[in-house]
Amino acid sequence: MELIHILDIAGTFAFAVSGAFRAVKYEMDILGIAVLAMATGVGGGMIRDLLLGATPPVALTDTSYILICLAGAAAVFFAAPKIARRWDVLMAADAVGLSVFAAIGATKAEAYGAVPLTVAMMAMITACGGGVIRDLLSREIPAILTTGFYASAALLGGFMFVLLGQFQCSEGLRIFITISFTLITRIVALRFKLNLPRVKALHASPSEIARAHRENGRK
Repeated sequence: MELIHILDIAGTFAFAVSGAFRAVKYEMDILGIAVLAMATGVGGGMIRDLLLGATPPVALTDTSYILICLAGAAAVFFAAPKIARRWDVLMAADAVGLSVFAAIGATKAEAYGAVPLTVAMMAMITACGGGVIRDLLSREIPAILTTGFYASAALLGGFMFVLLGQFQCSEGLRIFITISFTLITRIVALRFKLNLPRVKALHASPSEIARAHRENGRK
């Protein structure tokens, strides 16, 4: 599990950096950068722990997570242009973080006796919850709801973890396969720009459309 912890720390740093860049986009001060970095880096794990009743959340008892987030914030504050030029590397690290967080979320949920559907949902929440908090704090529609095969990859990874449990696989093997499956799914989605189906915007609100339909029916 030492490797998982290392990947967890790396994923936390990558998420923190992505949160800090969102703060830079809106020209926030150093406090704003730190807040968004921490929210993105540990927000998903904290939501998961609170929902599972695993209190206090691990991010509040292991200071290394907060320090990693602050390190990511400092890196962006002092070297944003240099980091931006290697955004492709950061996206790769982000994909790894997503995959590891999904596996960790599923593992912890199962350890707390969650049902299979909840296990998969905790995988998604752990991987994506921080990004949702980041977007809400910056007054944006959460990116996971509009772009990319992101939350979907984490959710599918959670279901993969559950499925492997039906075959009596060891926990270590289940974690490894879940990480690999989620990572491959995310990379393929990035490579081929995959998205879930969308509904095209209506030309008017549903109430206006219904009213126009009733009026046309009377004619």
